[in-house]
Amino acid sequence: MSVGNQVALAQKFVRYFFGRGNRHDVHSPFIYQLADEVFRDTHPKPAYAPVEALRNRLLHDNTVLQVTDLGAGSLTGASKSRKVNEITKNAAKPAKFGQLFFRMIQQYNVRNVLELGTSMGISTSYMASANPNTTVYTIEGCPNIAQKAKENFESVGLKNIRQFVGNFDDVLGDVLKEMPQLDFVYIDGNHRKLPTIAYYEQCLEKAHDNTVFIFDDIHWTDGMEEAWEVIKAHPRTQVTVDLFFIGLVFLQTDFKAKQHYTLKY
Repeated sequence: MSVGNQVALAQKFVRYFFGRGNRHDVHSPFIYQLADEVFRDTHPKPAYAPVEALRNRLLHDNTVLQVTDLGAGSLTGASKSRKVNEITKNAAKPAKFGQLFFRMIQQYNVRNVLELGTSMGISTSYMASANPNTTVYTIEGCPNIAQKAKENFESVGLKNIRQFVGNFDDVLGDVLKEMPQLDFVYIDGNHRKLPTIAYYEQCLEKAHDNTVFIFDDIHWTDGMEEAWEVIKAHPRTQVTVDLFFIGLVFLQTDFKAKQHYTLKY
């Protein structure tokens, strides 16, 4: 990441840090329960260990892959030939976020997960580990990364993941047709304003009141921040939670008015 991008992101984080609240600042019982029971649950789960062992192996893997980047690209300026450990270091979400996804899937008894952006499959593995009855449909644009992710899933014994390879714009529609419904959506790819908004609107066609959306890197660029504001203002969006590195969106129509929270995590 360039010095300019680092400074801009750091400034945004400072604003978030001093402006965020905690569960006591929440008026919604639904979000209070999420913050109290899910965000604050730091107890280790047995399923965490195999995924973190996978992460550790990948961080020491010097295998070189030829990478096809179909999104906004990497702020690291990395070449198209990249080592697995570099991809893992730069693209994989920290453990606390994967573990949050795990707990949310258990909390809301999620059955059908859609992920846009498999990468090495660490977040995918957390989501698939949460419930053997959950099916994770995950799309990756780069064939070589998708193949490596497939090997990673096999190494931790996960069989409830369905992989798709291709540009989200080309593949997403067909994947949505295969899914019975959308219960949980993690959008972690492309990272540009207009495509991010378009993926949200496309997924909404198969979403229901209890569908949860998670958007990655909502403050990564000005374009992503603009996309986040459009998503917050969308008529289907009822409640959002800004955790800085990710944003949560809830659609429940029983909320009397839109509610937007910026919370500590």
